[in-house]
Amino acid sequence: MSAAETATAAVEPGAAAAEATGRVEIAGVHKSYAAGPVLSDVSLTVEPGEVLALIGPSGSGKSTLLRAINHLETIDAGSITIDGDYIGYERRGDRLHELPEKRVLQRRTRVGMVFQNFNLFPHLTALENVIEAPLALGRSSRADAVARARELLASVGLADRAEHYPRQLSGGQQQRVAIARALALDPDVLLFDEPTSALDPELVGEVLAVIQRLAHHGTTLVIVTHEIAFAASVADRVAFLDGGRLLEVGPPERVLRDPEHPRTREFLEKVL
Repeated sequence: MSAAETATAAVEPGAAAAEATGRVEIAGVHKSYAAGPVLSDVSLTVEPGEVLALIGPSGSGKSTLLRAINHLETIDAGSITIDGDYIGYERRGDRLHELPEKRVLQRRTRVGMVFQNFNLFPHLTALENVIEAPLALGRSSRADAVARARELLASVGLADRAEHYPRQLSGGQQQRVAIARALALDPDVLLFDEPTSALDPELVGEVLAVIQRLAHHGTTLVIVTHEIAFAASVADRVAFLDGGRLLEVGPPERVLRDPEHPRTREFLEKVL
């Protein structure tokens, strides 16, 4: 059995997904940098267990929106909640106030993040990368964390790579370790920021197979991707952003095959 087949056969969602948590509500979000706005009045809801693919040209605001869900980016206006709770803010009266970093970190454990460049700790083995967060947060004993990490590494086809360091792994293997690490805290939502963009073409399939398995098990996923065929096969809905605005959202068979907005149609004609 290949690594991709092993990964596809074994990934299981966390308990949060089974309880139908993970509703993401984005309401009127604005974000600007010195050069100008990057998100303009974006409103979107992702239901528990839904897979949403964010597509659009470079610089359209996709990654900024994804990072705002996890409060890795602050927003200038609007709100983002997960199951009704803010990640980086709390409401006092009619205003939102940013939380201290310690409380942000506590709330951020509800959201797993997989970055395009893996972001593994180079001095830790694959196993140590996966157990680092549960141990640091006091969520489990070392024995339990190690047992869970071995299960997760096996689920992404890396049972035999647990003691390897990132430098000893291929890009696809590193990204699969990153996915196992994101699952270690049983998050309500998993965010993927162009998870295959840093991979050689022959390694893309093994990572996409793992993500597809997660999608089939009811984990709430928000995926920024340039892999249009993958978005078509895995997403429940596709959202198209351009110039910081959400121009179109709907099922992939409509958005990708018969888009309503002319800018969506123009983009797809160039990339397909």
